[in-house]
Amino acid sequence: MNPSTLSRADLVRELLAPTFRDFIQTTPHMGEHETAFEGAAANDCALNRKLDAARELLLRDLHTQMCMGSVMNSPQALRDWLRLHCANLEHEVFLVLYLTAQHQLIEAVELFRGTLTQTSVYPRELVKGALARNAAAVVIAHNHPSGHAEPSHADEHLTQTLKSALSLVDVRVLDHLVVAGSQVVSFAEKGLL
Repeated sequence: MNPSTLSRADLVRELLAPTFRDFIQTTPHMGEHETAFEGAAANDCALNRKLDAARELLLRDLHTQMCMGSVMNSPQALRDWLRLHCANLEHEVFLVLYLTAQHQLIEAVELFRGTLTQTSVYPRELVKGALARNAAAVVIAHNHPSGHAEPSHADEHLTQTLKSALSLVDVRVLDHLVVAGSQVVSFAEKGLL
């Protein structure tokens, strides 16, 4: 099941569907050992499907919330969306949120994908994306699979490079967020922007 392809109704139906354990308790003819083995595997699978459906519903609701007004007016929604989107990935991803002049979300794009410890980021692609969407500002973000949210010197250098490249076409970088587990570190809040 790929939750991103399901409708909202299908996701809710998946959340409300009975688990295998519920089915077993209402089926009188299954043996005890057979039930224990099949039940554990089926329940794990059902639980994972339910968690994936819940995560997708939350991602969609937070995305809608970010589209309704200025992304910067609801920083908690942005942080929650980023945590759900990339906090537990085993590889780095680099995300760009393209924004209007009023800082409303045009589109959130996973622009680059890397390895466990690094992602190659090309300023040209970021500028191309901003121009194609007629963006006035961006928020950039990436995750640290290591679990350490503190920005590295390479992260700081990259931010300044992207800020310079985007300023040439009158696009502002509002923030750079680093996600690691449940932590989200803001360059703007740390005075690094």
